[in-house]
Amino acid sequence: MTNPPHEKLTRREREIMHVLFALGNRASAEEIRTRLIDPPSSSAIRAMLTRLEAKGHLRHREEGLRYVYSATTTPEKAGRKALKQHLSTFFGGSIGEMATALLRQEEWTDDELDALQSEIQRIRKERKRS
Repeated sequence: MTNPPHEKLTRREREIMHVLFALGNRASAEEIRTRLIDPPSSSAIRAMLTRLEAKGHLRHREEGLRYVYSATTTPEKAGRKALKQHLSTFFGGSIGEMATALLRQEEWTDDELDALQSEIQRIRKERKRS
């Protein structure tokens, strides 16, 4: 069994993971390579996939003459981990600062703001029950 992912991903490695998830979490090196921005050589993508396996983010199975790769985590868990890394890098780990920045910079519709407000009220009610 592969160890849980623990090492941070480079920009290119994050791109590879995104492509793999977009392909249904099952793809060959060539399928991944052709969907990358400014695709690397075939040997370079294989090296990157090997590195992602060594870091614990991917695993592969042999299907005929090719390897088929899949992530060792779900897209949801990978997204949460990426968000935590983003929070740490740009907002000192503060979810509140990030949310405030998003609220101030985005063009929100009244319906979107109402939905956000409703979610905040729902969470407050749940916390009071606990």
